[in-house]
Amino acid sequence: MKKTFNTIFGLSALTLLLLTSCGSAPQSDSNTLTVLASTSFLADIAQNVAGGRAEVKSLLPLGADPHSYQAAPSDVAKIAESDVLILNGIEYEHFIEPLIENAGGERLIVIATNGLNPHPAEEHAEETESGEGDVHEAGDPHLWLNPNLVVTYVENIRDGLTKADPEGADVYRVNAEAYIEELKSLDAWIVEQVNAIPKERRLLVTNHEALGYFAERYGFEVVDTILPSFSSEAGASAQEIAAAITWLSAHCSEL
Repeated sequence: MKKTFNTIFGLSALTLLLLTSCGSAPQSDSNTLTVLASTSFLADIAQNVAGGRAEVKSLLPLGADPHSYQAAPSDVAKIAESDVLILNGIEYEHFIEPLIENAGGERLIVIATNGLNPHPAEEHAEETESGEGDVHEAGDPHLWLNPNLVVTYVENIRDGLTKADPEGADVYRVNAEAYIEELKSLDAWIVEQVNAIPKERRLLVTNHEALGYFAERYGFEVVDTILPSFSSEAGASAQEIAAAITWLSAHCSEL
């Protein structure tokens, strides 16, 4: 079971990465649209939609955790130079408002999750034993972990780029349609792989509550989290960690 799930989750993540890295390289023309995404995964999606009509960059470096990110002065300059700023929303970029204010100027801001309904935060609003509350009061921001929901991300980014660059509308539309088809294929592949796992074995233990949308889509149960929060910035007490280890030892010895 452990090997099977690692294969499914690892390969699905790799497949999504490959899908998001197959867009055309951006042109270096001075009139090229400058697009800044808050994170690398949003930049990947934007690059696939933009193709060669935009220069797409990520504000956070690859692998940086938005939950604990400490903004640098250079981030203000990056935002100031952008024509379009793409955010996940739902308080995922908790650090962004002062940067936008300090950057000044005008730019189109695209919220990639517009139109989606996040899982509510009420269930996670209480403090953990370590005294840390949930950072994301607006709800669970990790919607991109369900490929079907990424379709909305693609559509919102397509519409934003079209608004900023109407002459590129056809390019953005065609690229978005192709990428959406790839996402649908990815979803179908994951479903096929998950069907090979007995339902009673479809269990997840996570470091923080980030896999709710993945679990909901593919029939997994999130049975425990090390950090009972939507944010990895929340702390975990020794008791909470010990409880997770105890559960794993009792239930997952064969996984």
